[in-house]
Amino acid sequence: MGLNMKPDLSTITLSIALEQLRRREFSAVELTEAFLNQIERLNPTINAFITPTPELARRGASRADALLADQAPGRECCALLGMPLTLKDIFDTAGIRTTAGSRFFADHVPAEDAQAVQKLKLAGGVVLGKTNTHEIALGVTGVNPHYGAVKNPWNLTRVTGGSSSGSTAAVAAGMCLAALGSDTGGSIRIPASLCGVVGLKPTYGRVSTRGVFPLSWNLDHVGPLTQTVRDAAAMLSAMAGFDPHDPASADVPVEDYLVHLEDGVRGWRIALAAGNYVEASDPQVLAALSEAARVFMELGARVEKVDMSWIEDLALANLRMVTADGAAFHRERLAEHPDWFGADVRQRLESGAALTSSEYALARRTQAESRRRFEMFFENFDLLLLPTTPIPAPPIEGTQAVEAARRLTRFTAPFNLAGLPALSVACGFTDEKLPVGLQMISRHWGEATALRAGRAFEQATQWHENRPKIFPVTE
Repeated sequence: MGLNMKPDLSTITLSIALEQLRRREFSAVELTEAFLNQIERLNPTINAFITPTPELARRGASRADALLADQAPGRECCALLGMPLTLKDIFDTAGIRTTAGSRFFADHVPAEDAQAVQKLKLAGGVVLGKTNTHEIALGVTGVNPHYGAVKNPWNLTRVTGGSSSGSTAAVAAGMCLAALGSDTGGSIRIPASLCGVVGLKPTYGRVSTRGVFPLSWNLDHVGPLTQTVRDAAAMLSAMAGFDPHDPASADVPVEDYLVHLEDGVRGWRIALAAGNYVEASDPQVLAALSEAARVFMELGARVEKVDMSWIEDLALANLRMVTADGAAFHRERLAEHPDWFGADVRQRLESGAALTSSEYALARRTQAESRRRFEMFFENFDLLLLPTTPIPAPPIEGTQAVEAARRLTRFTAPFNLAGLPALSVACGFTDEKLPVGLQMISRHWGEATALRAGRAFEQATQWHENRPKIFPVTE
């Protein structure tokens, strides 16, 4: 078939793979087998997967090849046809266990796919497996007491971030072309930052959460993890849309996120986050942020420093809501088997259960005020820039998960509370060769704006072209 080229997993992206597959340079089965081999080779080292699904993937790839054979060139029917993807193990998958990284759900096998999974399959996506996650998605280290720690592909002694830890590591290590994650306080963007990939949290309600294991009904978001911004736009286009069966879903028109992706940022007014709250970050993170601002100015945008210290209150309100909502969802499990939870997760659930109704009501009020304040903010600015995380990836050993959550969610949690679209892209490396992430925030339903800015930055820099060199652990 085709030119019998082999997929080059060291440079391939979803967008490149789509073009090569449509030119018949290789088959979907050949592409899938390349990734399955990569998983077999690297997963013992990285621990990204809880449940690989090789036979499901091979069947999906065979169907994709059959569809490709029936298609005339230029008349492709499925936006992600033949693309090997992974799913965070909190997304329901029909006939495949969905553990939520928890002892409670070790043998849970759903009858139906989550809505987002259905959409990716309808777009032609090939499911390689279910990826590891911080237990019940309540944590940002990716260290799971039941399924093991996920290792950062850039440095195996460092955390990946979480809770979409396995999904992110799989993308960074070249074990898939894209992955599905969830984000309640930063769980897509934090690991994207620490592992040097692209992570997108859309507007609250943009992508259905039906069939996704809840952490907070008020703050949960679904989004993609990819190698490039173009790939994230393609994934979002396949997933976004109103779901009448999801109470959190919003009936707002969906754009084609690829149409204006290359249009640049000339003439834009961009806010650069400043103030004590931001400037408490690692100096190397701040240096990368300043350099990113310079890139945007060279691209024709007007960049203005704005004190964003007020978002500290939003991060605290988000923390309270996450733990309280999580405690509400897990109330029976917490009462009957508190010892089945890992120590850090149990501590956070118990602190959430101890919150008073007044504290929760005040957090909800902060949420309402934050949404209005940002509506006014984005009347004056097209985009907000700030770090994704204030520090690079900390060591697995010695990092306290509860303290790490407070620190790593510093710049991500405010935008879960406000429900704003937020994109993380790689913007540099520390002296220890650890990735640094740049976060771009736009107004509600402004995913296209964030993606367009991310694409402009990506084209002006080369950070996204870096891939980690991983040496498999041998017995």
